[in-house]
Amino acid sequence: MLFYRGLKPALGWLCLFGLLGVMHGSVAAQLALHDDAVGLNVQPIELDAHERQWIRDNPTVTVASVQYPLYLFQDEHGQWSGLNNDVLKRVTAMTGLQFVHHESFSTDHMLERLESGAADISTTLAVSDERKAFLDFSHAFGGAGWVFVGRAGAPSVESLEQLAKRVVVLPARHALEDVIRRDYPSIEIRSVKTYAEARALVESGEAYATIENEIGAQLYPLGLLKVGALVEGKWEADHLAVRKGMPELLSILNKALEAFPPAELCAIRLKWLEGISPAPIPSVWQRMIEWGCWVMGGLGVFGLLSLVWNRRLTAVIKQRSEAEKVLGDQLAFQRALIDSMPDPMFVRDLHGRLIMCNRSYEEALSVRLDQVQGRLLIEIDVLPEATALMLHDEFIVQLSTRKSRFSKRQLQFKNGPREVYQWTVPFYSADGQLRGLLGGWTDITQRRTESGCRCLQ
Repeated sequence: MLFYRGLKPALGWLCLFGLLGVMHGSVAAQLALHDDAVGLNVQPIELDAHERQWIRDNPTVTVASVQYPLYLFQDEHGQWSGLNNDVLKRVTAMTGLQFVHHESFSTDHMLERLESGAADISTTLAVSDERKAFLDFSHAFGGAGWVFVGRAGAPSVESLEQLAKRVVVLPARHALEDVIRRDYPSIEIRSVKTYAEARALVESGEAYATIENEIGAQLYPLGLLKVGALVEGKWEADHLAVRKGMPELLSILNKALEAFPPAELCAIRLKWLEGISPAPIPSVWQRMIEWGCWVMGGLGVFGLLSLVWNRRLTAVIKQRSEAEKVLGDQLAFQRALIDSMPDPMFVRDLHGRLIMCNRSYEEALSVRLDQVQGRLLIEIDVLPEATALMLHDEFIVQLSTRKSRFSKRQLQFKNGPREVYQWTVPFYSADGQLRGLLGGWTDITQRRTESGCRCLQ
């Protein structure tokens, strides 16, 4: 009883400090909300009469956008996100221009849209002599280097001279292609559609190396690949590419980029490229409250043991819930990403059994995933028997040889023969173990029909 009576003043002081902490936290939260509101109040930039008139005549700007994770990509809700999208949002706040994304599926496709006038700008194109012929480039707002990517078992690629008389695979119309052809004619360049195809050819040994942005090179599990040195003297600055004939738009974008606060631009880059944000420095008042709580905690040790234990359990439950939510979000994003692909795609395991497919695959073969998941192609009636047996045998051979396959061929479907561009590549786990095949096809016959092509086959 005497112990309890002696403990009551200490518990009273502890409650007082707790109340002060809650009040201080409430004030701090209100100040944080006020700071956020002020941050959204972006001052418009000064534009001349011609530029203001141009915006009134052209309030919407079409952006040719390709999926380039961290810089520009569609989230699980189909909304465009990323570093470059944040920059465009800031430009919108400064100028009133509205940017509308139209998705492209390769660098070559994006350049074609800009050349034809179907799009006005792009946010992910590097500068090259070829592109300067039909594009103007804004002021730079960041950048990264180019790196060599080669096979893990081969010597690390350190320079372009090291690639003499070797095959280098690059996406079509790569920013460095013209320079390499001109300055290093002994290097054999092979063109493909995407960076994914380029990495697959390097993994299979059909090419010696490829060249990627140093940020993009770290986004994917390396598996059989490894990142080499930076390409000396070749820096990929971040620009906004504007098709020629739009000097007012270029001037407006340059003025917006010049007015962009360096600290804010640095914070956006850290948000996307570093994945961290600077931790706030505690104030003197916060430190005093913390010290006071520790002193009073010594007097109320028995009560605090229960409090700490409960808070620990709450934190663990919260962390687990957050981790489950993040995992669920990632899975939903991956599912949305593969379902958004216009061409049929599938994933098969080491025995050729179907693991997953996208909606285009279900529509092309008139099946549902739950009907064919876990089954071999020869076990289901979606293709003629001869076609299914041939494709299954090819899958098994690929799994044994671990070679990628890209081919234009004619296949017999249930509704008749079709000309397709088919691709299948082995995929690996993070520790380099073969896990199965990723593949798909583009129906060339259907594309020709939809485009009204009546060319002789």
